[in-house]
Amino acid sequence: MPDLNLDRGWDLHPQVSVRPEPFGALLYHFGTRKLSFLKDTTLLAVVRTLADAPTARAACTAAGIAESDLPRYQRALSTLAKSSMVIERAS
Repeated sequence: MPDLNLDRGWDLHPQVSVRPEPFGALLYHFGTRKLSFLKDTTLLAVVRTLADAPTARAACTAAGIAESDLPRYQRALSTLAKSSMVIERAS
């Protein structure tokens, strides 16, 4: 799977639960029974606002991510997409 397209709309998968933790958060997918650790509170802010943002790029901007840091967050979001934690929004 190529990198997640930041200019598309993305959502947290409906079967994923987010549990805040002091280090960031735990994401649990009830369908696949996979667990992901988010150790970056900025990434957590992006994941939490994906549904309200028109694009993943807009969610990153709203979380205060600089343009120079976008590739790192794009890779992290791509990893979450590969494990079905986040899904592309239907057009």
